[in-house]
Amino acid sequence: MHNLWNAFLNSTAGLVSAFKEERAFRQECYMALVLIPLAFFIVPSCLKRYLLVSSVLLVLIVELLNTGIEMTVDRISKAKHPLSKKAKDVGSAAVLISLLFMVMTWAFVLL
Repeated sequence: MHNLWNAFLNSTAGLVSAFKEERAFRQECYMALVLIPLAFFIVPSCLKRYLLVSSVLLVLIVELLNTGIEMTVDRISKAKHPLSKKAKDVGSAAVLISLLFMVMTWAFVLL
């Protein structure tokens, strides 16, 4: 139980840090605060609600992973390097794909 509690505290610290320091994550959290409750009001089906909510949560998850990549790259070196740029660009591309997936999911469910 002690390890589980420590893992929970570390995860909470990571969420708080990302929210305070990462503008994109903050914006996506605000988006989630609107879209997740909206999903419960606009679709009657549990499966459709699940699809809408999970697509929003996926964006948050991918943004957190991208933030971790960016911080790790910056920790290793602030110097510009082609591999550092590629790592950050690939992480950013993952966020873009998750956002497109979310938009497509909402469009398919609502249309």
